[in-house]
Amino acid sequence: MANERDLLSTEIVNRGIESSGPNAGSPTFSVRVRRRLPDFLQSVNLKYVKLGYHYLINHAIYLATIPVLVLVFSAEVGSLSKEELWKKLWEDTRYDLATVLGFFGVFVFALSVYFMSRPRSIYLVDFASFRPKDDFKVTKDEFIELARKSGKFDEASLEFQMRILHSSGIGDETYVPRSVIASGENTATMKEGRAEASAVMFGALDELFEKTRLRPKDVGILVVNCSIFNPTPSLSAMIINHYKMRGNILSYNLGGMGCSAGVIAVELARDMLQANPNNYAVVVSTEMVGYNWYSGKDRSMLIPNCFFRMGCSAVLLSNRRRDYRHAKYRLEHIVRTHKGADDRSFRCVYQEEDEQGLKGLKVSKDVVEIGGDALKTNITTLGPLVLPLSEQLLFFATLVWTHLLGGRVVGAKGSSQPSLSPATKKPYIPDYKLAFEHFCVHAASKRVLDELQRNLGLSERHVEASRMTLHRFGNTSSSSIWYELAYLEAKERVKRGDRVWQLSFGSGFKCNSVVWRSLRRVRKPSGNNPWLDCIDSYPVSL
Repeated sequence: MANERDLLSTEIVNRGIESSGPNAGSPTFSVRVRRRLPDFLQSVNLKYVKLGYHYLINHAIYLATIPVLVLVFSAEVGSLSKEELWKKLWEDTRYDLATVLGFFGVFVFALSVYFMSRPRSIYLVDFASFRPKDDFKVTKDEFIELARKSGKFDEASLEFQMRILHSSGIGDETYVPRSVIASGENTATMKEGRAEASAVMFGALDELFEKTRLRPKDVGILVVNCSIFNPTPSLSAMIINHYKMRGNILSYNLGGMGCSAGVIAVELARDMLQANPNNYAVVVSTEMVGYNWYSGKDRSMLIPNCFFRMGCSAVLLSNRRRDYRHAKYRLEHIVRTHKGADDRSFRCVYQEEDEQGLKGLKVSKDVVEIGGDALKTNITTLGPLVLPLSEQLLFFATLVWTHLLGGRVVGAKGSSQPSLSPATKKPYIPDYKLAFEHFCVHAASKRVLDELQRNLGLSERHVEASRMTLHRFGNTSSSSIWYELAYLEAKERVKRGDRVWQLSFGSGFKCNSVVWRSLRRVRKPSGNNPWLDCIDSYPVSL
């Protein structure tokens, strides 16, 4: 009802003095209710149209002149016989060698400037997703039993966590530091954080260097993202010290940017590669479970305990043209959306202390709704970059029909009158299955995946990688999209030319997208893939 009232406007009309009846001599008024025009300026659909409009205007000179030039050239050439054409091409120019050489020189110069000014292609050579040792594997029942033994939780808190776990979509083979759950002491210490960081980061990087046969000293750019745990020296410094990397390496450490920071780290590495030719960049994405462990009673802070699990990914990017031959993917697009200007979005995932002074990550009950709004803005910006023209035209036609014609009805005498009934048709959502072959959606929770699948009209196969990653590894934060891509590779589904959409959400509130194009068919890996020992048993029925 509130949304319907927002679409209506009222107007008080003075009808003058009543001339007859019981109210004769009294002023009379009437209230006229009208349907307001849609708020086009705030409509995210309008942003989509404006992007297409700007694209059309920016390229209008090419769209207008190239067809004319082709027609003129075709008409000129078509009017000449073969003998006349040969005469113009040879006899008219053989006595003007300077003109021919000048034209050729200008052509070569323009071609060189074009290729030199183009942004360098960024290649994903390979990546690794770390799988912890089986010593860290914990079932849902073991999780609750260890939490009970720690003595930190009352029965109400344990029952709440049990309900969350059994409806979460998480399986019985995820990884958590047992000492963190079972210990009655404070485990959110720098020592525990560094120990977990060393295990997951060095494990992922060892696999990456083994797969690519790259020496750590050959890496020129290092980007590490971890939201909660940010020690001094930084995590990037820990990696440089462990692998004895070169002294002029460009290193960056991103903190506090949530589960979507992996895409931000890739964008930063891309920008640095554009400014530093013939270089390698390594992107490490992880999160520390133990350092973020909450032992209080606030239910909104207990939710991260149930979902977050150990994990880390390491990605090798290159801008060297010779790496095209053995790289797996080429970076196509990165689109970032930030809703931090809105207070509700800013506080929906918020780190703070509870009433007992215990630190934790508070998750708002509105996080799915806020995430949906951020997703809508993000895909609106991404659409013109990836959707085929036919789908864009269909979306535009539907938008015009809905906003300009859908809000009016024809009266009995053929006159057009405002309609007070709400629109019966849902807004048209472009078919992103026409733009991508594979979807790697951040495995945040079962509810998030259900909502996204429903809103984008995806099939079970499209969200299979995300659901299976959530089931096997849990929510590994910013690295989850790489476990999903590893799943697709282990299933041998990625073929040459396929487009992969990685979509992540995070605190702030942020929604980020990165699009890759496969450069070759990816065969089932023989080693260093976290799914190898269990891929034949997936997908499982949830």
